[in-house]
Amino acid sequence: MLAQRTRAHLFASLAELGRPAQTDELAAAVGLHASGVRLHLERLERAGLVRRERVPQTTGRPRDAWTIAPDAPPGGQPPAAYAQLAGWLAGSISPRPVRLRELERAGRRLGAELVPAGGTGGPEEALGRALTALGFAPARGHERPGHTVYRLGSCPYREAVRANQPVVCALHRGITRGLLDVIAPGARVTRFEPRDPDAAGCVIEVAGFPGG
Repeated sequence: MLAQRTRAHLFASLAELGRPAQTDELAAAVGLHASGVRLHLERLERAGLVRRERVPQTTGRPRDAWTIAPDAPPGGQPPAAYAQLAGWLAGSISPRPVRLRELERAGRRLGAELVPAGGTGGPEEALGRALTALGFAPARGHERPGHTVYRLGSCPYREAVRANQPVVCALHRGITRGLLDVIAPGARVTRFEPRDPDAAGCVIEVAGFPGG
């Protein structure tokens, strides 16, 4: 499905935005007419790669808003052997507190190298794009002033989490902190709540974004 150039470009554009986008906006991003782009998006929807929502308008008919589907694998379906290997490695690591701290430090160094280049908007949007690019399908919101909450709609590490959740989540917490070190050095993770990897819904709360 993503071997087709336009559909791959649309999928990548949604990943970069890290938020719902309407058909006209995506058409402008790929330089094509909205009617043709809609056909490609509908193909991606049928393949389970994107999700469509109907957004009411003050006048006229509702418009379509598109996001990457929560269970869509980033960049296509990875070979099963990678998932198995990740599970085996996670299962071989002891979840002792000292080991978890080491993993979080390692994840923080890695996260600083994973920030996607380019993009528009502020640091809240940039963290959303980074989490989207990693396959977490985040939904961003605000539950209290000065704090931004990302609810993760997908867990790209679910096989490894089943083998050893404390280890994998410690690494992910470190990656998130490393992303923030680059995107918004003054921001901090104030809540990190792992959930069932098959149901997803993990929560990351960040405080201290500039202008927040």
